[in-house]
Amino acid sequence: MSSLPSILLSDPDISLAELEAVEAVLKSPRLSAGPMVETFEAAFARYLGRKHAVAVSSATLGLMLTLRAYGIGPGDEVVAPPFGFRETLHGIALAGARPVFSDIDYWSCTLAPEKAAAAITAKTKAIIACNANGHPAMWGPLRELADGRGLLLIEDSSEAIGSRYQGRLVGTFGDCAVFDLSQPGALTAGEGGLVVTDDTELAGKIRAWRARRPQERHSVVLGDFPPYRAEMSELNAALGLTQLQRLDDILDRRKSVEAYYDGHIQSFEGIKPPYIAPEVDEIHWMLYLIHLGTRFSRSSRDAILQDLATEQIEAAAFCHPLHRQSHYAGLGYRKGAFFVTEKLADRAVALPFHGHLTEDQVGFIVKTAKDASINVGAGAAIY
Repeated sequence: MSSLPSILLSDPDISLAELEAVEAVLKSPRLSAGPMVETFEAAFARYLGRKHAVAVSSATLGLMLTLRAYGIGPGDEVVAPPFGFRETLHGIALAGARPVFSDIDYWSCTLAPEKAAAAITAKTKAIIACNANGHPAMWGPLRELADGRGLLLIEDSSEAIGSRYQGRLVGTFGDCAVFDLSQPGALTAGEGGLVVTDDTELAGKIRAWRARRPQERHSVVLGDFPPYRAEMSELNAALGLTQLQRLDDILDRRKSVEAYYDGHIQSFEGIKPPYIAPEVDEIHWMLYLIHLGTRFSRSSRDAILQDLATEQIEAAAFCHPLHRQSHYAGLGYRKGAFFVTEKLADRAVALPFHGHLTEDQVGFIVKTAKDASINVGAGAAIY
């Protein structure tokens, strides 16, 4: 069995409070979905100022259930970006709808509204935009686009808890929003997700699709339709609730690590600097990304990752675009279909980012990446 790297890409911020919360559940008579899940849902809804939060077993299933609840399925199209940690967007395919990919903005890495507009057809039912790696999408123009075309706007906030756009937290801009609670996010429940909305009818439908209703649990009678058994357990809810109660402290520690990176990265030439759009008030990155210059190739990026691994630093290629994944080959997309997505995906390196990193470790990570980049592409242009 191989040993773990010395410096991990992700390391959850777990305190004694989380351990005590999980222990209390383990000593209780209920481990499956129950009152702790309901408490977590209510707390998360209050945190965002939304009426409802529905806990599910994953953000992917959360999106699938949401689309099903909206009546979106075979024959319908959903516009979405192909860039980022896009596991959540697999929910489109699971719902039976057709994902129609649209390119991203070069700077923010989020769905470009004008490109999304060009992708809309008579079959389009919804737009899904993502707060890529923590940077909020262009929610003002996207809301205007969705309303003008009579479409649903769904927000994937899996990578961005705590970020703010024009004074509001992410998760408050879409008709509904989906959050992922697995690593490497700042708030982790181990596994799980949440769908938040102000639509009472939608929340009720998602709950019904998620699992059997309480009154059906002691009966063999089949309900209106077979549920997906996509509940969150009491253990995951206890962990998630405690993390939510500690979220400000968790994010503050991550901000300190971000400052370490920002200080050391100034000596790293040939990369695109971190970008924050003027309308964005606050960003909480999921991972610390560096975007290599255009003279670097995908193989150069992989060589840098290998050098980091040699030094026991766990890093990763941030994105393998959805339109180039084998499952979506039948949609007709080919290499070069989305220039910005492919350009950034081939050169984006995700570096370790969590509250346990020291400044010395961050300095070592950046120096190793910088030295590796010089070896494979000295003098690379930024753009």
